[in-house]
Amino acid sequence: MKFSLSWLKTWLDTDAPLEAIVETLSAIGLEVEGVENRATALAPFVIAEVIEALPHPNADRLRACRVNAGGAEMSVVCGAPNARTGLKVVFAPPGAFIPGSGITLKVGEIRGVKSEGMLVSFRELGLGEDHEGIIELPEDAPVGMPYALWAGMDDPVIDISVTPNRGDALAVRGVARDLAAAGLGSLKPLVAPSITGTGTSTIIWKNQFPEACPYILGRTVRGVTNGESPDWLKARLTSIGLRPINALVDITNLFTIDLGRPLHVFDADKVAGSVLTLRRGNGESFAGLHGKPVMVTSDDCVIADSSGVQSLAGIVGGEATGCDESTKNVFIECALFDRVKIAQTGQRHAIFSDARQRFERGIDSMLLPVALDAATSMVMDICGGTPSLVTEAGEKPDWNRKASLRFARLKEFGGADVLPDEAVASLEKLGFTIYRRDGQHVELDVPSWRNDIASPPALDQREAAGAEKAAAGAAEIEPEHDLIEEVLRLRGLDAIVPVSLPVPSGVPAAMLTAKQARTALARRMLAARGLMECVTFSFLDHNIAGLFGEAKDLRLANPIAADLDEMRPTPVATLALAAARNVARGYGDLGFFEVGPAYMSSSEQLLVAAGIRTGETALSAIQPPRKYDAMDAKADALALLSCLGVPVEAVTATADAPKFYHPGQSGVLRQGPKIVLGQFGTLHPSLCAKLDLPLGSVAFEVFLDAIAEPKRRKKAAPALPPFQPIRRDFAFLVSADTPADALLRAAKGAERNLVSHVALFDRYAGKNLPEGQISLAIAVTIQPTEKTLTEAELDAISAKIIAAVGKATGGVLRG
Repeated sequence: MKFSLSWLKTWLDTDAPLEAIVETLSAIGLEVEGVENRATALAPFVIAEVIEALPHPNADRLRACRVNAGGAEMSVVCGAPNARTGLKVVFAPPGAFIPGSGITLKVGEIRGVKSEGMLVSFRELGLGEDHEGIIELPEDAPVGMPYALWAGMDDPVIDISVTPNRGDALAVRGVARDLAAAGLGSLKPLVAPSITGTGTSTIIWKNQFPEACPYILGRTVRGVTNGESPDWLKARLTSIGLRPINALVDITNLFTIDLGRPLHVFDADKVAGSVLTLRRGNGESFAGLHGKPVMVTSDDCVIADSSGVQSLAGIVGGEATGCDESTKNVFIECALFDRVKIAQTGQRHAIFSDARQRFERGIDSMLLPVALDAATSMVMDICGGTPSLVTEAGEKPDWNRKASLRFARLKEFGGADVLPDEAVASLEKLGFTIYRRDGQHVELDVPSWRNDIASPPALDQREAAGAEKAAAGAAEIEPEHDLIEEVLRLRGLDAIVPVSLPVPSGVPAAMLTAKQARTALARRMLAARGLMECVTFSFLDHNIAGLFGEAKDLRLANPIAADLDEMRPTPVATLALAAARNVARGYGDLGFFEVGPAYMSSSEQLLVAAGIRTGETALSAIQPPRKYDAMDAKADALALLSCLGVPVEAVTATADAPKFYHPGQSGVLRQGPKIVLGQFGTLHPSLCAKLDLPLGSVAFEVFLDAIAEPKRRKKAAPALPPFQPIRRDFAFLVSADTPADALLRAAKGAERNLVSHVALFDRYAGKNLPEGQISLAIAVTIQPTEKTLTEAELDAISAKIIAAVGKATGGVLRG
């Protein structure tokens, strides 16, 4: 929200300096983002008179000028075609920085003639695009006076940040009201002339969508002369970056900023028929005043005449009925639109306008007739014309609301010692009026412009069952706290004493929950395995998301970009995109991981640690590089599970991984038949082709939410057996489709008290083996605990292992 100091003082009667105003604004919650004074940058430029302008002796298109800038005469070489004797100009002396060209002047010679400065154009001053010639000033412009001071540009422009609840602060008058309440002057009254119209309006309203527009006014002004706005109006608009268009349009822009009251003007002669109808859109398209076509939907509120849609109500008007220099009869619209519907329509069409910004934050619902009369009066003053009677549709809003404040809560909740009289006086300065008061509390009528206090919820609750209870709770709690905030901010937010939270004990509690600690440990573990952490978006293009599983109501209603319109089903999806971008730039051998959410549906998400590897292993003097395979992804997943306290011996792998993994080169990690801990494997070749990933890229996912928290047990001293372990190797012939895991489990369970470890160290398939069979070789470690085992006892253990494997897998000892 921008406004100039002079504009602010049209509503605020104060002698306070700029510094005090800026400091007070931030102190009362209207944070100042910047102050710009164009006069500062233009300080070196002064008004001068061209004493003599002669042709340059050595150049046809240059002129040698003698210039009086209030001191000694200066020699200036100028190339402007309008440089002539007696002209009043803007002179830049040596050392001046030229904003439009980015150069700093210095004395020099141009083709043999000395040049001690520059005569500048508007573009060189950064004040417009006009550079056909130098600036021509009136004959009475005082020589030697700073140009910015003479042109009235020594008017600082203040830019404040307005929070979403403060729609009233999106008006210069609203800002002035807050400053006056804070003790920085007094608020000037709003005095609008009462306009008595003659005759009915040639255009009337018809409201078929009252949910979007509860109340609307309008009137016709006949016989106007629309043209360029007066200087004071153009100066106000240009000071805040708005481009003057014509008087009628400029008046509506002025009221939007000045009173926070958006208006719109229709050229009445361009409106088809005599009725403007507020209704739902029906797929029509119209050319907007912002220079783009607008395709409306049935959820949009539009203003239409008999020929079709002419405006997207409350957001942008249409070119077809816009006002220009030919306008003779104008229809002024002054409406109250539903905040939520304006916001939804604006988001849907991605149109951001000053009108939308104010409507969706809430405007003063009682200002409509006053603003319409004030705008009509200004139109008549500037453009002439005869006003009609007012036409209206809808019902006048019931804006009356009350809010109560218990004085004790100022100390209990606000932490400030504020006397009741001081608190009530502060609220009265903001426009609140006393309904009743006693020694303990005060009940106040809320002003119509404060839509943020004691208003019903504007948005529907997600859970309908609890909406009524939530609304009742908010209605009981929020108004009082809003009043406390108002009292405290007028005293200065910086005056609120910071108070530390109470410390429950001398020994601080754990900073992280068990889940947070486990997540941090997962990150450290994966980083230690050589993977680089990524933080990617949790949404992506719906076409990409479809490659990783069927969508379950994961499409976004309001995406930040067209290609980020669906929540990801797994972090592997966004990691794969990141890997593909790196591979495209020549980084083919990489490993990424991310710990983040995977979305199963709109109401269910999982915390997943995922990783991806592409290319080959790192160079090593011990072994040559090789391509990553599914076993590398499995090793990453198992290492992470082990680090998080899952006994790896209890984890089994099944071949039912999702379809985006390669069948036969992937698996699902389970703890028991029901608990899925993760999945791993080579990514499907078709997926790699579509994402431009190298074939053979591997990935894994570990579902952190599925991992049970480790039981807290007292650690006993480790049992260190005094006897040496014994290793026995076995090679079994099994069916080619036999999982190696089944064989390992059978061997480990054959003699649980003595078999401490079983490992697969060879898999052979080929000649000298029966068709359809493979050889799996395992190393079994036998750890005696009570005595040294005899050969007969070892043979008995071996026999149990062979029998257990045979029973579990059908395998036989290879001869």
